[in-house]
Amino acid sequence: MDKKKVLFICVHNSARSQMAEAFLKQLAGERFVVESAGLEPGTLNPVVVEVMQEAGIDISQNKAKSAFDFYRQGKQYDYVITVCDESQAGACPMFPGRGERLHWGFEDPSKFQGTREEKLEKTRTVRDQIKQKINEWIRQMPYYPA
Repeated sequence: MDKKKVLFICVHNSARSQMAEAFLKQLAGERFVVESAGLEPGTLNPVVVEVMQEAGIDISQNKAKSAFDFYRQGKQYDYVITVCDESQAGACPMFPGRGERLHWGFEDPSKFQGTREEKLEKTRTVRDQIKQKINEWIRQMPYYPA
């Protein structure tokens, strides 16, 4: 069975798309080739790194990647999943190609206000929403064992 290729994409590739990539690799890496990228790659959000560590996933060595670089490399995907929240819908990048396009809106952890603990709590909520959405998506996907 050929693995399906999935790209998670958002504005900075610093939080939501990184979490989605990590969870899909963890939960169904044997079925998918997974990458993430952003329109304007930033730096990895340290709060996101911390809450993913709490979930048993180390993304501390990940780098933000450019969707434009992937395009220039000629990469193609079976699924392109945008994870920008609705307030960023106009800035949420598109990726050219034949892949099926899905949109899963999640709040942007870089926009969270409050104390450190409040930011952690809000980011944990987004993390858990992303994991739940990926689990739901995996369950509804056809699976053809090799």
